[in-house]
Amino acid sequence: MTGIRLDRVSYHYPGASAPALDDVSLTIEPGELVVIAGGSGSGKSTLLRAVSGLVPHFHGGTFAGAVTVGDLDTRTHGPGELAGTVGTLFQDPETQVVMGTVRAELGFGLRNRGLGDPAVARGVEEAALALGISPLLDRLTADLSGGELQRTALGAALAGRPAVLVLDEPTSQLDPVAGDELIGLLRRANEDADTTILLAEHRLERCLHAADRAIALDRGRIVCDGTPAEFLAWAVAHAPALATPGATLLAGVGCEPVAGVKGARSALRRRGLLPDAGTDADWAKSTSIPDKSTNRRWRRPRPHDQPALQLRGVWHELRSGPVLLRGVDLTLAPGERVALLGRNGAGKSTLLRHAAGLMQPTRGTVRAAGPVGLLMQNPGDYLVHERVCDEAAAAALRAVALDGPAFAQRHPRELSGGEKQRLALAVVLGDLEHDSAPAVLCLDEPTRGMDRDHKRSLAALLARLDGAVLVATHDTEFAASFAQRVLLLADGALIADGPAREVLSGGSYFVTETARILGGAGAALTPAQGIAALTGTAGAAAGPAVVKA
Repeated sequence: MTGIRLDRVSYHYPGASAPALDDVSLTIEPGELVVIAGGSGSGKSTLLRAVSGLVPHFHGGTFAGAVTVGDLDTRTHGPGELAGTVGTLFQDPETQVVMGTVRAELGFGLRNRGLGDPAVARGVEEAALALGISPLLDRLTADLSGGELQRTALGAALAGRPAVLVLDEPTSQLDPVAGDELIGLLRRANEDADTTILLAEHRLERCLHAADRAIALDRGRIVCDGTPAEFLAWAVAHAPALATPGATLLAGVGCEPVAGVKGARSALRRRGLLPDAGTDADWAKSTSIPDKSTNRRWRRPRPHDQPALQLRGVWHELRSGPVLLRGVDLTLAPGERVALLGRNGAGKSTLLRHAAGLMQPTRGTVRAAGPVGLLMQNPGDYLVHERVCDEAAAAALRAVALDGPAFAQRHPRELSGGEKQRLALAVVLGDLEHDSAPAVLCLDEPTRGMDRDHKRSLAALLARLDGAVLVATHDTEFAASFAQRVLLLADGALIADGPAREVLSGGSYFVTETARILGGAGAALTPAQGIAALTGTAGAAAGPAVVKA
């Protein structure tokens, strides 16, 4: 069993004016599963890098204090030596995958440790089965979707059964089913093998219920350290942007915040706000309210409208491989805001590439009313300058909150994952002051690495754009905050197309946490809507995760 200890750790990245970690002291007991929370740039990723030895050995900079993992001091043991003890997964799996096939990638670390073929084969097979990627084993890593790549990188980290796992946004590119399965796998590894797990996440509703402890960082300092329930009570009172939707809902109706859907439903039943026998259809209908914030402008385009984007009978078939798109018919009106959901590998990124003209259909047609802007999953592909201020127009930088002196002269590589994502979005937006924004804006997982405050700002920005917006996302909370219409893609075919409050409620996975708690088709999607439905106060104030367009 291996624990982690940080003793008065401070760290400055090269050239940074403020510390990324500021006098942090922390002890994580062997076998603990700890969630690290905080806004973008709060120090979460730096803390994980310090545990894995990448800070300061790889990133340089100025380091003070001591980090010990088991009996290894990271000042004298670099990332290579620590790799036998610490398995790591960071925000950008595309930079961690180095081998040509998934099978070779899963076995890479095991072979580097000198294990024989039988041990390598067993480790690869167990990791592939645990993550549901056995069908991918002989696929080329260059052909994987973002979510498939993330599961492959995680499989490589898990294959050697490390004593310590440090994971940075491990569910950011996973569909809801794969995300839940991953958290279950981590909990199982923690319970069965006493694996010590340090997990940084923005979407706390996915993982907090499985944690032993939650720690919040702000500007490199620890501001909260307690059980999940203690953390949520602190967040509701002092940092609403860190509270889960369920905690915000509970606090809004006078209940103590708890982690997880089951605990939330129990708390509501004790207050008489949910039926004892569970949520029946009549009760769900009675607590549904009109979703005015997200659907007032939604409408299906009429035949005489000039569409912003139109796909007609679009197929994409490979000569020797899967069919990527199957007869997709899709029309977006100017100004329409649409979310595209679906499991990993369903074809979401492929559909966006067709919309932008990066891929051509084997059958069917794609037409757009003007330029199509496309932000893909790897923001680093869009960043080519030495300074943030040179990457995008001033108005676009203001729109994504990267225009201040704290950012202008920084190198894009020094930004956090969420900050890089926002900078890449500014590049795609063009010059907003001179009306050069695209007629259609396509975004692929744009909230990767973003905290709730910046997601709220992004949703408000999308609502202000004149062009159509099509966003591929696994983040149902974000979809509920901006989308008037939601599409569901499966095996390359559109299987659902309707108003957000119809598609994002009444299910188990492609739904918001509020809808899961309250249940029923057409149920409230956001905490503010849920509070209004439960208390009968239609004017309930919006919570921190709610965006009013």
